[in-house]
Amino acid sequence: MNFVEILALLVFLFPLAFSPGPGNMFFAANGAKFGFVDTLSANFGYHLATILITFFIGLGFSLFFSFIKNQYQYIQILGSLYVIYLAYKFYKAGTYNENAKNLNCTFMDGVVLLLFNPKAYVIISLMFTMFLDNSQNIFKIILISLIFTVNNCVSFTLWTLFGDLIGAKFRNKKYSKILNNMFSLMLFLVGIWMLTIRNSV
Repeated sequence: MNFVEILALLVFLFPLAFSPGPGNMFFAANGAKFGFVDTLSANFGYHLATILITFFIGLGFSLFFSFIKNQYQYIQILGSLYVIYLAYKFYKAGTYNENAKNLNCTFMDGVVLLLFNPKAYVIISLMFTMFLDNSQNIFKIILISLIFTVNNCVSFTLWTLFGDLIGAKFRNKKYSKILNNMFSLMLFLVGIWMLTIRNSV
């Protein structure tokens, strides 16, 4: 991956990882109640599972793409359109209703949370559709998996540290709309970039 591709991947992941979802709301709620240190084991469990599952999903996509080289560009186009659809959903979103439960954070809590987090699977699949070519480059799969995991870990750490503050902001309709509009614009720009630049390379 070149610098532009890595930058595009980070821009793509930022609104998806940092926006409210099952994972970061879990860590925000538990960070507010139990403190940062007591969430570390769950954070480690979640991200150990993340990098392993992301890597194996990437391997699956690589093998899949080796059989459909001629159709690969159309899959990328569909993925780009879905990114733009996600941008629209962020734009239309209202205030987030936090339903995260204050559970005691353990290593297995983190692992199970990843395994049953639908948002994670959608992002991982979409990410490899957009950023993995059909070269079956194992290093590229590892690099994408590592970038995704580190970005996710930074997100969860920030949500944990500032759980109370951020949760309060999202319960305020005004701030919720501002943040959703920002995430919407970022996703829309990445989707357009994918349609106009990446598919012409």
